[in-house]
Amino acid sequence: MASSTTSRRPRRPRTRAADEPPGRPRHRRGAAAGAGDRQARGPAPKGAGTEPLPTTELLRRIEFKVLRRLDGFLFGDVTGAFYGPSLDLAEVREYQPGDEVRRIDWFVTARTGTLHVRQYREEREIRGWLVVDRSPSMDFGTRRSLKAQVAREFAVTAASALTRQGNKIGSLAFAPDGTRVVRPGTGRMQVLRVLESLAAGAGAAAGSTVAGSRGRTTGNAPRGPGAGIAAGREPRAQIDPLTAALAHVNRTVRGRSLVFVVSDFLAAGDGEPDGDPAWARELRRLAARHDVIAVRVSDPAEHELPDVGDLRVRDPETGRELWLDTSDTRVRHAHARLVEARERTLARVLRSSGADVLQLSTAHDIVRPLLAFVRRRKGQRQEGARK
Repeated sequence: MASSTTSRRPRRPRTRAADEPPGRPRHRRGAAAGAGDRQARGPAPKGAGTEPLPTTELLRRIEFKVLRRLDGFLFGDVTGAFYGPSLDLAEVREYQPGDEVRRIDWFVTARTGTLHVRQYREEREIRGWLVVDRSPSMDFGTRRSLKAQVAREFAVTAASALTRQGNKIGSLAFAPDGTRVVRPGTGRMQVLRVLESLAAGAGAAAGSTVAGSRGRTTGNAPRGPGAGIAAGREPRAQIDPLTAALAHVNRTVRGRSLVFVVSDFLAAGDGEPDGDPAWARELRRLAARHDVIAVRVSDPAEHELPDVGDLRVRDPETGRELWLDTSDTRVRHAHARLVEARERTLARVLRSSGADVLQLSTAHDIVRPLLAFVRRRKGQRQEGARK
């Protein structure tokens, strides 16, 4: 009996890491992406140590995480969600059966002897602006994400909600090293432009930098165009980026707009905890002319000092470092008093400015607080329409 032989295909040699083509990262099962990039400052939030994603992929992730859950609620009547009741009087006409009694204009009725009602023009087209903080204090987070990532998620959500209805939105990303402006536009490409400006940071070379210096300048060092936020002017004193950005919007945005100010509102050199911060005056000016929504992003670690013994803390705005003995109850109590005074001052300033306030945290996603905020805004709009 003849023996049968079978021919086997030669095995393909395994590719070594050194033979892999450039640009294709080698993934190992069980290895955490970006684990080697973490600094020795403790565990980083999710996504903090990974390579930056392309803008389109980042947009798809935000659409899946946030926009998909808000679809059908936020993208219906966007004017009711973000804009206050219209106050533009279109015409006064004669009363018709079915008109609301509260719309009767009694002055015209008394003058003509015939019932007349006021007809208001609905605000259908909205021009929005996103003023987003990209200062170093936003690159902080101890929970699910960094504050900068939360700000980015909200910016994409607001931009998508407005552009889907054909409205225009622009953005201004500000940081100590510059300000990056995206002119108002509409459509999904505009959302990508806004996201790119936030993902790249304010000091990126791409885009139109119309305000802010290219770096800190001292003494008689040369200043670039727009140093100190005003083009062609040299600042008399160092202005914090938030104050400068609000001043720029006050100076350049003419028509009434919907302005989102997304920040942690922690400016360097604010002075005494009970005193008004430097940006308070510019925020009041902005809210007097526009519909302003102050979106405050915070992290739980900013409110409480843990009892972990000796701890080195660093101010991301100034770079100043300090050693604290957190096991000392006097230190923790002093910190708690400072935080309480700061929160009290911030709440008072935001309330007195006339801006509406949305609170976001790195400990939770933005969907639940955003839904509660939209419901409240719609209730205020309906209440204002009844008056």
